[in-house]
Amino acid sequence: MNPAKILVIEDDERLASLLQRGLQEAGMEVLTAYDGAYGIKLFESTLPHLVITDLILPKINGLEVSKFLRANYPQVPIIMLTALGTTDDKVEGFDAGADDYMVKPFDLRELLARIKTLLKRTQSLSSPFYSNQLAYADLSIDLQLKQVTRSGQNIDLTPKEFRLLTYFLQNPERVLSREEIAREVWEVNFDTGTNFVDVYINYIRKKVDKPFEEKLIHTRSGMGFILQKI
Repeated sequence: MNPAKILVIEDDERLASLLQRGLQEAGMEVLTAYDGAYGIKLFESTLPHLVITDLILPKINGLEVSKFLRANYPQVPIIMLTALGTTDDKVEGFDAGADDYMVKPFDLRELLARIKTLLKRTQSLSSPFYSNQLAYADLSIDLQLKQVTRSGQNIDLTPKEFRLLTYFLQNPERVLSREEIAREVWEVNFDTGTNFVDVYINYIRKKVDKPFEEKLIHTRSGMGFILQKI
């Protein structure tokens, strides 16, 4: 069986190093991120088996990280490890999607026991509990192989087109504004004086929609775009 892959999101580099060493000594593979935004990126590029996150983090806090993971990878176990230990803090953490909540300072042996308990609730580590596939209608994306197909036909996309289409498939049947797309795909604030979002929408439409009778990417005037069967 492959070792459990654990993502630690912790801005205290000393604590992150201690966690990494302790988990590695227990036979686990450890990935480390020092802010929430990079934590999400690292998660999506490596698909770990469990996430340990602090609440107070630079860029994106632990609550938002947990909400994102729970929305997009609903079965991934999440442990919040934080100095915030009031009942309200814990309730907020669980409401955001955490499976467990530990308050600093903590005992590493207890953390290891909780990790093992959560991992037992998931499927075998040799076949990950979340899929590497995203699909809507006859359109599918393999996130690991970076392949896109529609009706069995391969579609070649540039890296940015791939990221844009992935975001659509992660948010099907929901209107995505230009501002949201610019922020989430390009990580920039949308400048109303530019039309780069519309340009890239047209790029992927030519590849994903134009050759097929049924169109999936639609414009909602004044609001944005939506991936939807109509």
